[in-house]
Amino acid sequence: MRIDQLPDDVRTLKRVIIEQASALHSERLLVEKLKLQIARLRRMQFGRSSERHDEHLAQLELLVEELETGLPPQQVAPATDSTKDKPVRKPLPEHLPRVTEEHAPACGCPHCGATLRWLGEDVAEHLEYVPEHFKVIRVVRPKMSCPKCSAVVQAPAPSRPIPKSNAGAGLLAHVAVSKYLDHLPLYRQSEIYARQGVDLERSTMAGWIGAISELVAPLVDEIGRYVVAARKVHADDTPVPVLDPGRGTTKTGRLWVYVRDDRPAGSTDPPAAWYRYTPTREGAHPRAHLDRFEGILQADGYGGFNSLYESGRILEAGCWAHARRKFYELFEAKRSPIAKEALDRIQALYAIEETIRGRQPAERLAVRQRDAAPLLDGLGAWLRATLTTVSAKSDIASAINYAMKRWDALTRYSRDGAIEIDNNAAERAMKGPVLGRKNWLFAGSNDGGERAAAMYSLLETAKLNGVEPEAYLREVLQRLPEMPVSRLAELLPWNLALEQTPEQERLAA
Repeated sequence: MRIDQLPDDVRTLKRVIIEQASALHSERLLVEKLKLQIARLRRMQFGRSSERHDEHLAQLELLVEELETGLPPQQVAPATDSTKDKPVRKPLPEHLPRVTEEHAPACGCPHCGATLRWLGEDVAEHLEYVPEHFKVIRVVRPKMSCPKCSAVVQAPAPSRPIPKSNAGAGLLAHVAVSKYLDHLPLYRQSEIYARQGVDLERSTMAGWIGAISELVAPLVDEIGRYVVAARKVHADDTPVPVLDPGRGTTKTGRLWVYVRDDRPAGSTDPPAAWYRYTPTREGAHPRAHLDRFEGILQADGYGGFNSLYESGRILEAGCWAHARRKFYELFEAKRSPIAKEALDRIQALYAIEETIRGRQPAERLAVRQRDAAPLLDGLGAWLRATLTTVSAKSDIASAINYAMKRWDALTRYSRDGAIEIDNNAAERAMKGPVLGRKNWLFAGSNDGGERAAAMYSLLETAKLNGVEPEAYLREVLQRLPEMPVSRLAELLPWNLALEQTPEQERLAA
């Protein structure tokens, strides 16, 4: 709840605090209950239902992961006589190599200019990850004193992506990329790191993922503003199974993607993909996502987009890949000669597109008007004639009707050189999340879906621009804590130079 949403009345505010504390306590109890179930299942091995047992165990692990990611970090109680000898945090493994970074103040006293003398130093350590191995960074900040005015001078501590955390930007980036791009849930990562002698609890990494998502939210919004500023946007959505812990059942959320990519039309504008999560597939969601967009929306035939086209502010462009798929499925299942004829005619349209990929819109339009428009006219006439010869309830009639009902949107690309023949840009952007969905089995909560959307926005946009995602996220997490909002655009993948400085090369060695 934001500050402006809190009630001003003290009694009402107290009631809100009590209710939220009670809900938080209930979630923590649920986490502990699930952990007990996991421990019990781990003691069960083999048996006839071992595969079902393994799947159920994986589901519980993922549910706990999502719940822990959404929980705030637990506060450590002040040390007492009985607890003062217990470490608050496990020390970083001694066997890992150490790299020392020294942040020393200037030689002269900032107050009077006298030469400083060494007084002592503060040392802090955080765990970092560079490709293929862990290491510990020792941040040393010497304390200097001024013999003339007795002032104590020390360089400020460098900022960290997550305040008070001992995780470096490289480690955080690696955990996030492993989860969202490599489809490794946190409990599996914990097992992998344990084999390297590094004890990283799943709950710790879950807290990191939650903190990263909050940190990068302004940059994700920047990507969203860039995407909807385009003249043409590709859109697609996919279902995401989401657990409903209170009912013990699964509901279906939606992951949406909006892609700006005009490179096939000769544009030099950088491509970008903006992901959004919603708990339902109502048309109100894409309307909210695209409330500032004016131009051409290239998408499938989902009815929830229809209200966007009614005002005329957004024009619909259809997807021949979807129309073709209807005929392809029929041909594969029944070897239908009508479906084969449709596939051949559509393939001729795609052959024309191959010859003009990457050219300017005016040139593409001229070629399409000369070569594609006559083929489209012929295809439309053939579909209408064929429809009169088949049963109205047949599968082939359904495939033909799908294309004919969207004919104006499907042929719009032949009248505008900036439009593509299909919506494959958005479908390609959904491949990673769809593969991840198969590995997650579900998202643990709506909040988990929103975190996934944020991370995919950054990582998939980096991939579209030919930037290595983990290196990009590491650089973002290093710079973002001190980056003013007015300069956020500097952290977009196409603006961020990832060339290593000599110091970075030394640290990565």
